[in-house]
Amino acid sequence: MAEDAPPRSADLKGGPGHTILLALLLAVPVVKVAYTVGGGGSARDVFVGMEPANWPDVLIGMVLTDPLLASVLAVVVSRVVFAMFAARGAIPRGGGLLRALQRTALTLVNPVAMGVVDAAFFGPWWGLGTGLAAYVLRKGVVVEYLTGRRRPHGHRAKNGAHPVAAGGPHPGPAVGPHHDGHRPPPWLRRAAAFEQWVALGLTAVALPVLAFVSALDGRAWTSIVRCEVTDGARTERDRLIELSRKGNGVVGWNLDAHEISNGQGCTGEESLYVREPWWRS
Repeated sequence: MAEDAPPRSADLKGGPGHTILLALLLAVPVVKVAYTVGGGGSARDVFVGMEPANWPDVLIGMVLTDPLLASVLAVVVSRVVFAMFAARGAIPRGGGLLRALQRTALTLVNPVAMGVVDAAFFGPWWGLGTGLAAYVLRKGVVVEYLTGRRRPHGHRAKNGAHPVAAGGPHPGPAVGPHHDGHRPPPWLRRAAAFEQWVALGLTAVALPVLAFVSALDGRAWTSIVRCEVTDGARTERDRLIELSRKGNGVVGWNLDAHEISNGQGCTGEESLYVREPWWRS
């Protein structure tokens, strides 16, 4: 890279939020299945029986059965996406009522959507808390730009010049460090620092802990059904973790026979618990 080439924003290259989300996306579903069914060959059989198109069902099922995990994940994803779009210049800049309304709409639309989804599954209070937390952290990204704690793509840290000052396009959000020639007040810099620590704590500590607690809680990630399972001339009603639907029956992990089974005439079970949580075993 040339010496005077502008450094890329960490949000464009992939910051800690991107890395942690990707790692959790890959590791947590595998841990969930392995612990729930007993690991080893059982876990391989489950993934084969699910077929690749159904593998995301594990993560979706975990999120839909754990409101705290769902809420923290929604807040973290909302902030990471907003930071990435801001670094790419998706946030309109400039003054005027129209620009202000556009910025407000872009900041609000995702938290509102996250809150509505959370409320639909877990109730209005979960939705309200998720929406407010997502909005506050998205506003925190803007405050980071205001105070200079976050640099837009194209910012030249070498001499401190901002692209706007040189007459170039503003590639980041509508704000930049000291864009009006004045240093931001100390309370705003403290607020930006606090927001960064909160975001880091949610992303690097709270989300991984909640994800692995959910993965090791001993509950199935999807419905447990009791079905008629035929093995040769013998037919019994066994408990199955539903993996997929085949016609009028179910393909699932047989908790009694410890193998993939086809079930007919299935009825749902209320409890999702398959075994004791890891911390009690």
